[in-house]
Amino acid sequence: MAISLSKGQKVDLTKSNPGLTNITVGVGWDTNKYDGGQDFDLDSSIFLLNTTGKCENEKDFVFFNNLEGGNGSVVHTGDNLTGEGDGDDEQVKINLANVPTSVDKIAFTITIHDAEQRSQNFGQVSNSYVRIINDANGEELIRYDLGEDFSIETAVVVGELYRHGSEWKFNAIGSGYQGGLGSLVKDYGLQA
Repeated sequence: MAISLSKGQKVDLTKSNPGLTNITVGVGWDTNKYDGGQDFDLDSSIFLLNTTGKCENEKDFVFFNNLEGGNGSVVHTGDNLTGEGDGDDEQVKINLANVPTSVDKIAFTITIHDAEQRSQNFGQVSNSYVRIINDANGEELIRYDLGEDFSIETAVVVGELYRHGSEWKFNAIGSGYQGGLGSLVKDYGLQA
């Protein structure tokens, strides 16, 4: 049974699941009734961070236009343009054993595409979550439901996988940002 996390909670991933190597990180969301005449397009983006919390280069930024990072250890399965339907809206496959040692953290974010131009924000999004699945058996190991704590934000850092010695842990962050993907890219040390 999955461990359900609260904001700010940290949990062991590999220590409590010996032999865990291949995982899928799934993110999902629903949009509230919205009469702005524009589609909602939410995107998951992944930042591979060094010990200073920055990306070494553009290859450490995995998103709909760069589906692979970390020498192939992190693979985004593709962009979902509508978020309609049940289950994960977007997924990332990770081989923990092959993540380069220079990567200390893997940050998972959700942003709203063209949010400012479309007058959209996370106050219009509900049922956002991130979950981690063991690829070997399909078991959901960790789930973090973000709740409805957002209003004007256009980007959310949902959580981070991070190294703790030889183990991997997960931190449920749920921190909102204004400025969309551009502000996250700058904060993580890349050019917007």
